[in-house]
Amino acid sequence: MNASAETAPTQAAASAEAVEHQLLPIPEDARTSTAAHQFWIWAGANLAPINWVLGALGIGLGLSLADTVIVLVVGNLIGMAVFGFFVLMGQRTGVSQMVLSRAAFGRRGAYLPAVIQGLIAIGWCGVNTWIILDLVVALVAKLGYSGGTGLKIVVALLVMAVQVFIAAFGFRAIATFERWTVPITLVVVLAMSIIAWTRTSVHWNWAGQHLAGSARLSAMSTVMTAIGVGWGITWFAYASDYSRFVPRAMSRKKLFWASVLGQFIPVVWLGVLGATLATVSQKTDPGELVVSAFGALAVPLILLVLHGPVATNILNMYSCALCAQTLDWNVDRRKLTYGVGVLATVFTIFLIYQQHFANTLDAWLAGMVTWVAPWAAVVLIHYWIFAKERIDVDALFEPPGRSRVADVRWPAIFAFAVGMVATWAFSYGVPAFLQGPGARALGNVDLSWLAGAVAAGLVYYVAGTRSARVPVSEISEVA
Repeated sequence: MNASAETAPTQAAASAEAVEHQLLPIPEDARTSTAAHQFWIWAGANLAPINWVLGALGIGLGLSLADTVIVLVVGNLIGMAVFGFFVLMGQRTGVSQMVLSRAAFGRRGAYLPAVIQGLIAIGWCGVNTWIILDLVVALVAKLGYSGGTGLKIVVALLVMAVQVFIAAFGFRAIATFERWTVPITLVVVLAMSIIAWTRTSVHWNWAGQHLAGSARLSAMSTVMTAIGVGWGITWFAYASDYSRFVPRAMSRKKLFWASVLGQFIPVVWLGVLGATLATVSQKTDPGELVVSAFGALAVPLILLVLHGPVATNILNMYSCALCAQTLDWNVDRRKLTYGVGVLATVFTIFLIYQQHFANTLDAWLAGMVTWVAPWAAVVLIHYWIFAKERIDVDALFEPPGRSRVADVRWPAIFAFAVGMVATWAFSYGVPAFLQGPGARALGNVDLSWLAGAVAAGLVYYVAGTRSARVPVSEISEVA
C-alpha cells in the first residue's frame, strides 16, 4: 500500500474533526462512520438505569406485567421507526439536526428549538447522573458504608468529569467509546437479566391492581408517553448529529435498521427488566430496585452497567454544544462542552436534594414531549413533503440577515406553538399542571404526543405550503 493510501483515513478524520468543531457540513471524504458505529452509539445511549425506572412505572401505576410489556413493545416500534427518518436526514445532508431546523423555522427562527433542546440536553445530563449516584450509594451501603449526600456530590463531580472529557473530543471519541464498551455492557445486562429472571421471585402473572376501562387506558397511556412512543420522540432532535458522519454510499435501509434496532433493543429489554423486578419489590427507585433484587451480586454487575448513563450523557453534552453553536455563538465546541458540564453538575446537585424524584422525572419527560412532538412534525413535513429531501445546505450556513433562508418562518413558529398547546391539553402527567382538559375529557388518557404532532403537522401543512415551496432551480442537491 502506498503512503498516500495509508494517510487517507487520517486526513479524513482530521477533516471531520475540523468541521465538526466549527459546525460545518461534514464533507463526504470525512464521513467514515459505519452502520455498526451507529448501532453501538444508540444502543449505548439507551443502556441506562433510567430505563429500569421507566419500565417499573407501569407496575407502580397498577398495570399488569402483560400490559406494561405490550405498551413497551408497541410504543417503541412506533417511536423508533419515526426516529429512523431523522437519522436519514443527517446522512443525506451531513448537517446537524438543529441546523436542519433552519430550513423549516428560518435562519434565526431556529434559535427557538435550539435553545429548548440545549436546555433539555443539560437537564438529561443531570437526571442520568443522578441515577448513577443513587446506584453507587445503594451499592456502597450494601458494603457497609453510608456516604450520604457528601458521597453523592463527590461521585457526581468525578462522573461528570469523565463525561465532559469524552464529549469534548467529539464524534470519533464517542464512537470509539461506544464501540468498545457497549458489547461488554450488553453481556453484563444479559447476565443480570438471567439472574433476575431465575433467582428472584418474579411474578410473571402479575395482575397489578386489576385496572379496567378508563383507569387501565389512563395508566397505559402514561407509560406510552414516558417510555413508549414518547421515549423514541425524545431522541428525534439528536439523530442527525451522529448520522451526518455516515457516507451517502451506505444503504439507507441498512442505516435505518442499524439505528432503529440500536434504540429499540436496549430500551425494551431494560424496560421489561425493570417491570419484572418491580413485581418483586413494587419499588421504582433505581438503586433499591437493583440492590433488592441482586444483593451482593449487584456490586460487580452494576459497576459495569453504570457505563450506560455515561454513554447517554456524552451524547447529551455533544449535542448541547451543537445547539449553542446553532445560536451563532462563535465559541469553540470544546469550550461549550465544558460549560455544559458545569451547568449539568449544578442541576445534578439540585436533584440530589429533591425528595420526590418520581414527580420531577415525570414532569421532565412530559415537558420534553410537549416541545419535541410538534417540532418533529414541522421538520418532517418540511423535509420529506415540501423540500422532498432537497435542501440547500450552503444557504443554511450563510450569516443571519444575509442568508437565502428566510430569517424567521412564521408558519413554522405558529404551528409549533399550536402543537405545544395541543400537547399540554392532552397530557396527563403526575403533576397537576400537566393534566390538560383534553386528557381529562378522555378519562385521563394521555395522548399528548399524538395531539401535538397532529395539530402542528396539520397547521404547518396548510399555513406553510406556499412559503415552503420554492422553485427547484433554487434548491441545490447535496453532492
